[in-house]
Formats: sequence, structure tokens, C-alpha cells
Amino acid sequence: MTTQLSSPTASGPAPKPPGRSPRALWHLGVNAIVVVWLALFAVVGSAHHFLPHASWLLVHTLLLGAVTNAVVIWSGHFAASVLRLPEANRGAPAALRLVCLNAGAVAVIGGMYTDRWPVVLVGAGLVAAAVTAHAVWLVRLLKRALPGRFTMTVRYYTAAAALLPAGAALGVVMARGTLGGDLPERLLLAHEMINLLGWVGLTVAGTLITLWPTMLRTRVADGAERAGRRALPILLAGLGAAVAAALLGPPPLAVPGIVTYAAGLVVAGIPWVREARAKPPRSFAAWSVAAGSLWLAGSLLLLAGILLTTTSWITVGERTSLLTAPLAAGWIAQVLLGALGFLVPVVLGGGPTAVRAATAGLERAWPARLTVTNAALLLCVLPVPSVVRVICSVLLLVTLLHFLVLLLLTVVRGLRGRRGGTAAPEPAEARPHRVLGGVALGLAVVMLAVAGGGAADVRSLPILERSAATNADGGEVTPTGRTTTVEVTVRSMRFSPASVDVPAGDRLVVELHNTGTDTHDLVLETGARTDRVAPGERATLDAGVVGRDLEGWCSVVGHRQMGMVFGVRVTGAGAAAAPQDDTQDAPQDDSTAHDHHAAESEGTGDSAADAFDPMAAPADGFTARDAQLPPAEGRVHKRTLTVKEAGAEVAPGVRQTLWTFDGTAPGPVLRGRVGDTFEITLVNDGTIGHSVDFHAGSLAPDEPMRTIRPGESLTYRFKATRSGVWMYHCSTMPMSLHIANGMFGAVVIDPPELPSVDREYLLVQSEFYLGEQNGTADPAKVNAKEPDMVAFNGYANQYDHDPLTARTGERVRIWVLTAGPNLPGAFHVVGGQFDTVFREGAYDLRPGGTEHGGAQILDLAPASGGFVELTLPEAGDYPFVTHIMSDAERGAHGILRVR
Repeated sequence: MTTQLSSPTASGPAPKPPGRSPRALWHLGVNAIVVVWLALFAVVGSAHHFLPHASWLLVHTLLLGAVTNAVVIWSGHFAASVLRLPEANRGAPAALRLVCLNAGAVAVIGGMYTDRWPVVLVGAGLVAAAVTAHAVWLVRLLKRALPGRFTMTVRYYTAAAALLPAGAALGVVMARGTLGGDLPERLLLAHEMINLLGWVGLTVAGTLITLWPTMLRTRVADGAERAGRRALPILLAGLGAAVAAALLGPPPLAVPGIVTYAAGLVVAGIPWVREARAKPPRSFAAWSVAAGSLWLAGSLLLLAGILLTTTSWITVGERTSLLTAPLAAGWIAQVLLGALGFLVPVVLGGGPTAVRAATAGLERAWPARLTVTNAALLLCVLPVPSVVRVICSVLLLVTLLHFLVLLLLTVVRGLRGRRGGTAAPEPAEARPHRVLGGVALGLAVVMLAVAGGGAADVRSLPILERSAATNADGGEVTPTGRTTTVEVTVRSMRFSPASVDVPAGDRLVVELHNTGTDTHDLVLETGARTDRVAPGERATLDAGVVGRDLEGWCSVVGHRQMGMVFGVRVTGAGAAAAPQDDTQDAPQDDSTAHDHHAAESEGTGDSAADAFDPMAAPADGFTARDAQLPPAEGRVHKRTLTVKEAGAEVAPGVRQTLWTFDGTAPGPVLRGRVGDTFEITLVNDGTIGHSVDFHAGSLAPDEPMRTIRPGESLTYRFKATRSGVWMYHCSTMPMSLHIANGMFGAVVIDPPELPSVDREYLLVQSEFYLGEQNGTADPAKVNAKEPDMVAFNGYANQYDHDPLTARTGERVRIWVLTAGPNLPGAFHVVGGQFDTVFREGAYDLRPGGTEHGGAQILDLAPASGGFVELTLPEAGDYPFVTHIMSDAERGAHGILRVR
């Protein structure tokens, strides 16, 4: 062996008597830090639905926490080993570096979560200082040591450590949030390349020069050191070129840098391939590292393809989010777990038998675990149903937790064995048939998960109302034996062609191509249907033998009402005409309603409109939505909005299944000032496509407002340049239905020098087009502009039962947004007069004018807003309404109680 690691095959001094050496205690202690960060990563993964910025937190608990600690710890250990200075990597300086590193990591994460940029700056400075001190220590170690065969490994570590402070600096600049244009995307890619390909990638490459053959229990291949020496400048040159292009040039200019970096990995990796051919991998550690390397290769290939196929850095930023899971979970996590699986037993020590026993403890069921990990991860990055992706994510989390449990048990057993002077019995080496059995078991687990996910994301079974093969007399048409195949394209919200002619008796096959921007399907009245078809994808519908005219439609809720209908016209003798369908804009029939389950909960069949009584009182203990408007805080506003389908009571005894931002309709209120930056991450946890349009920002809608599929996310960044109360809403078609079913909210941007007031409230007016109880909005009513109910802040008459409050003489400001989707508003406070009216970005009325004027309403068109101010001199209950009185009588009513 070329290092001073104790391993099952390494020659060295005879095992020491049982006991815990300072070296072992040191390594167990510092590696506990890595395990704690991995455990935190597992906790975040389990609770990510309830955490803001969950994706960012997952990435940074893994990479900044677990991986960066592991890099510092193990690069120090390997550097000391190859330089034959094994005691150098311990003591107060090393401990201080780790304390500084972890304090910085905690500060970065805490500062990002509390939106305190100075805390992020301090934390990043601590991380950079710790890693810089680590680099200085490595250089000093090189100067102390005698020339050795594998000093090149330490040069990899030094180069990697020198890069991290640059990556940290870019992260600090991005956290400031005051960037415009495509600069955030450029900086993000440069930050990721420096940290992942530089800090982590160079460390892994340098380590594998000696660790890989040790894992394989073979000798280092001839030329490995020479290959490593040649590869390092290639890797650095490629990384430098790619980063420079990201900061200064168009995306395709970064491709040569990525290719050069990949070439450097090939140069370094040729000896590793020879070593694997001489002694194939037979352990969890070796296979985990090998699998991780394959994920890195695939990720680099995909990154080059992304950069080569677009000239927009914003598009690059959106597409490279696809690489997060392959790089973080596929490459880095698997290499880290593989390294821990090999090195922890070595650190525990106790002699070859004890090391082999500890290794066996960590390798329990390793073929199945590795198979589950990589198959589940592959499904996560493929366009599968969202439920399948969630289940595969759970499988990945379970495999991580399983490893952590095995690691804990192995350490405990090893320490107990050394205390008692005994070692666990040496296990037999895994046989090939057991490996294949484990792989089969892992595949079976993933297949069952996929099947279960598909069952959970059910589509309704075909409902045969009438056979397609019946003729005009009701009998079966005679099959011709021919097949008519037609190509139908989805363009925007239409099928093209909208109808096809088919000879009676022919079998009909429809090839559906979705060229739109939303998910669609095609359903025939017979029950034959396609699956949901994502943009750019295709599906085939086999209608069988056709003997009569048929009607078809897209079953995504609301799409049929917008005109997504399709007709099959049968020609020839015996063809039967379908009944005339004059209900295109009416509610769907039973089969269509059944097809809506992917976007709405099953209704009870009872009409929610029949249950609505504007005079009904809610149950005792009812609490209205808090209408108080919080003050603007900070200049950078980062928020995650998660699309959720939520059952909600919208009036006493009236329940609907709403599509929401963060589980409420209206969605969360955002507030800022002119000049503030908003960075909103939209996560679609619904079952159909959704999007978000912020009226408070001015930018091209093509990318940030695009529809995202279930399980996807995007980041919407804008700068508030004008004041007002602005609407945000889902802009996925049919937009009217998405808004009517709850997908709207308000962004309040204060005018400059907005005076303080005693009370400040926000009211968002919207309409409800009630469908079935526990169902979604009725698309036909939305199209006809016939609402059943109008409400402030999502619940009819709620402030009649839980009034807003003020005191006599207090100045009250009430912001109002009319979200629609169809009706205007005329806000009025009965018994009050407004001395201030601010509407759509300008003051219509302010106190102190020579006219001594006042206002009685704030009249607003759909999607417009403003505020009014008034002072009420007498105690009492002051009703507030929309003075479109029929709407006030349908729920747009409340009370301002003055004491």
C-alpha cells in the first residue's frame, strides 16, 4: 500500500492491544460532525414541504455542511498519510478550523433563512477563512515532508481549497439580491462550478488516486501518479475557462471549458479503469463511488448540452436546476457514503478481522440499497408522474437513513468490541448470486413503488357509455379490417384538426402531439383516452372499431369549456350520428367529471350553491382571516410559494376544493417598497400545471410566467419599480378558472414617504363560482360570469362575524384589491368618508386640498387596487361593502367596529 491507512489488505505493524487510540478518537469525533449534518439533511428532506426555500436548504445542508466538513477532515487525513506525517492532522489548530467552518455554515444558513445579509456575509467569511487556513496548512505540510510518490494528491487538495473562497464570495454577492438582468444566473452557474467541480471535484479526483485501488484491494496502477500530475492543470484550465465564460460570455462559450474539464477527468481516470479491470469492485464502497462517477459524467454531458443549445443565461439557469439531484445525490452523496463506508471501519481499527466485521456491518444488503438509490434517482430526474417522483424521493431518503443507522450501530459495536477485547466474527464474502439477488430485490422495490405511485395518481377507468362500434340501428357495425390513423396536434387550447372523418367499420388510432405550453389529454365519450401529455410529448389513443359519430375533449378541468373539443365523423353506409351536443359550455357529464380527479377532489354530487345562505352564521369560535397588513421589512424578499390543492370552507356550510398558493386563497400577502427585490420560488405540488404572474414586476413573461408541471419549480425574480397594490395570479389557461378557484394574491408596494397610520388592513375581493360540495369551481358559470358568491379575503361575510377593529379618532388605511376574475368593485364604508384615495399608483384625493373634498367609494376594475384612509369620530359598527349591491348581498360585506 502507498498510504498509511490500515486496511484489510494493507501490511503494517501488528495490531495494538484493544483500546481507543487518540487517533481513532479524533477521527470518530470529527466524523460525527459529518453524520450530524447528514442527519440534518435527512430531517430537512422529510419536512421539506413545510420549509421555505427547502431546495436551497437541502443542497446546503448536504454540500456546505456534510460534504465540506468531510472534505476538510479527510483531505487533511490523506494529506498527512501520503506525506508520512500521520500525527499532523490533529490538535487545536485542526479543531479550530472545524469550529470556524461549522459556525460559518450555520451562520450562512441562518442568515439566508432570516434574510439578514450581514449574517450571511460573516458566515461565508468564516467558511472561507477556515478553508483558507486549511490550504495554508497543506502548503506548510508539503514543505515539511520529504519528497514522496503521491504528493500530487496534496496539490489537488491545495488547489481545491484555494477555489472555495471564490465560490463563497459569489454566493455572498447573490445573497445580497440586488442584481439585474441575467447576472444572477451567471453568478449562480459560476458559484456552482467553482464549488462543485473545483472544491469537491478536485478533492475527489485527488483522493481517488490512492483510495480507489485501496477500495478494490489492489495495487496502484503504473502511471497513476503521472496521469494525476498531467490531469490537474487540464482540470484547472477547463474550470477556469468555463467560469470565465459564465461571467463574461454567452452560454455556448462555456462548453469548451466543460469539455476540457471532462478531458482532465478522463486523463486522471484511465488508471482507475485499469485498476477496476484488474480487480472488479465487490464492495458497497467501491460500487457507490463508481456509480457516483457515472452520475458526474452524465451531468457534465447534460450541462454541455444545455449550454450549447441556448444563448440565454436565464434559460440556462432554469434548465440547470435539473442537474441538482444528479450532482448532489447521484455523484457527491454516493461518493461521500462510499468513502465513509470504507474509511469508518479503518478508523475504528482493532485489526483486520475487526475491520472486516465493521465493513460487513455497513454493507448489509448493499446491492439492494445501491440499486434502489440509483434506480429511484433515475426516476426522479425523468418525466414521471409527480406521485412517483415523491415516492422515489422517499426511497432515497430511506436508503440514507438506513446507512446512518448502520453507521451508528457499526461504531457502537466496534467501540464495545475494543473495550471488551473481542471482535465480531469475520463474515463470509458476499457471493455473486447474492449480489444479483440484491439487485433484483432493489429493482423490485422500485418497481412496486412506481406501481404504487401510478395507482395513487389514478386516471378514471374507461366508462363505456355506448360502444363506438354500434351503427344507426343499434347493432354492431361490420369491421372492415382497416385502420385509419390520424395525427392530431394540440395548439394553444385547440385540437388541430378539430374533427376527423373515418369510414364506418374502420379502427381509429389517434396520434396526439402536444405542441402547447400546458398539459393536455384526449378523452372520447366511450371512455377511451390518452394519459396526460406534457408539452412537447406524444401519446396514442386507440378508439377501436368505429360505427357512429363520437365527441371528445380535453379532460383537464376547464379546458373543454375553453373549446378543447374533438369530433369523430363516421362516413359510409350504416354510420350513426351522435346526439347533438349543445352543452359545450355546460358542466361536464359524469364521465368527464370523473376525469377531473387529477385536478380536483371528488364532489359529493350536492350543489355547493344550494348550500350557500348569505344570512347563515359560522360555527361558534369562528375566526376570520387576519386582514392586518404587516409592515415592509428588508429590501430583498425571498419567498417560496407552493401550489397546493386544499379543501376549505368558503361560507358557512359551503366547502370547495381550491387551488392555492401555500394553502390559502387569497395567497400570502407580500409587501415591500419601491426599489425592493423579490425572489419568489414557485413549487407545484398540485396535480395539473400551474404558473404565477406578478403584476408588481415588469419583465418578459415567456419564461418566468410559464406553466410548470406537477413536481417542478421555478424562480421568479423581479424588482418593484412602481408603487401600488398589485395582483399576482396563476396565468395557466383557462386563466379565469384558475383565478376563480383560488389562485390569486396581493403584493403591496408602498408609495415613497407613505405616512404611518394607526390601523392598516388589506381586503382582496373575489368571486366564487360554486361547483359541487367539496368540488372545484364550475367552469360554465365562470364563462357566463354568473358568480354565486362574492367575498373579501376568501370567505363570505366573514368580517360580519369577526369584525375589523379601530378606536375613535384613529386613522385607518384600508388597501383593496379586486382580484376578479370578472367583476369590478366599489369599496365603501357605510357612515364613513374617505379623505385620502390612492388608486392604481396615484393619489386621487389627499387631505388639505382647497376643495375640502371627500370620497365615498374606491371604484376598481378587475385586477386593480388602491387604498383609502379615513378617521371615524364616533364609536359604533361601520359596515363596509362593495357598492355593487347585489355583490354585497352575495357576501362582499363586513364590519369595522370602532370603540
